[in-house]
Amino acid sequence: RSWEAFLRETRAHGWPSFREQEAVWGNVRVLPDGEVVSVNGTHLGHDLPDNMGHRFCINLVSVAGWPPPEDIVRDAELWNEL
Repeated sequence: RSWEAFLRETRAHGWPSFREQEAVWGNVRVLPDGEVVSVNGTHLGHDLPDNMGHRFCINLVSVAGWPPPEDIVRDAELWNEL
């Protein structure tokens, strides 16, 4: 999927996500309750299926880490521009 399509879907749902065909299944797994975790068990997000199939929402803090406060403000401003 293109970057533009990713941003369009992010705006529509209010949360970034990836689709089943975009997953690297050697690195992630989906638990029976829909939680998406790394193969090491780190929480990554949740499976929230919609009419297009599985939509795995991304918990950005678990993926990117916790940035310094000044980065949080900048990132929030960038997010609002989406």
